[in-house]
Amino acid sequence: MTISIDRSTILGWGADLDRSCRPAVPMERMPPRLDHLPVGPITQQLQQVEVLHSNERPGITPVFGSTLPPRGLSGWMRRRAFRRSENDVRHWMMLLAADRVNVIEGLFQDVRKSRATHAIAVVGVVGLALVWMSRRR
Repeated sequence: MTISIDRSTILGWGADLDRSCRPAVPMERMPPRLDHLPVGPITQQLQQVEVLHSNERPGITPVFGSTLPPRGLSGWMRRRAFRRSENDVRHWMMLLAADRVNVIEGLFQDVRKSRATHAIAVVGVVGLALVWMSRRR
């Protein structure tokens, strides 16, 4: 026994069948064809700095970012993280912690390189010390 349902009474039923009933039809456009793509494998980018990559893959990707090579304590943490599998939550937590450490390293580097930043930092530290001392009383 089959039950027959009159779907024409359902508001919006079959809207995908007739394109004129679809609200996005005037805005839809077919994506342009990519006719002039290079044929063949992508040439490997030259590796001039240390690039960290997953230990689950055989090598680095053909194209990669090289603007910030790992260095300092954050770089050491990243190297340790990439020894672990990407399935391990410790891998990702170590990378997050390395990002936070990198921010602090950047602040120290800014203070060390710039006299204006050094002066602002000194005033900020003195101000924090004064606030801390005033709240202790």
